[in-house]
Amino acid sequence: QVQLVESGGGSVQSGGSLTLTCSSSVNIDNFGCMGWFRQAPGKEREAVAAHYTGTATTYVADSVKGRFTISQDNAKNTVYLQMNSLKPEDTAMYYCAAAVNWCASWRDWPYWGQGTQVTVS
Repeated sequence: QVQLVESGGGSVQSGGSLTLTCSSSVNIDNFGCMGWFRQAPGKEREAVAAHYTGTATTYVADSVKGRFTISQDNAKNTVYLQMNSLKPEDTAMYYCAAAVNWCASWRDWPYWGQGTQVTVS
């Protein structure tokens, strides 16, 4: 019913940029929260950036602050992650996720995409 599909990943050189896109099968107006998460091999999944509609707030992890920007286009049911000044430590599988309610803990968010690989060398 609800499907999130990420795209835009790839391999780039250090210092380069990529824009990730998350396309939703339903109106993103339905979601109380949406965000981007990443997981490197052997590491736990971590939050990168998220937007909370109810409180009109945006979270950005300290590790990417000033380099990554989350945005959305409600008309296109799409969320973006603009990544600039990429570093090798940004290498990971990046996931888009969302929830209608119960946004407090992202680990409980029910909707997740399949992921898109970002490799920085």
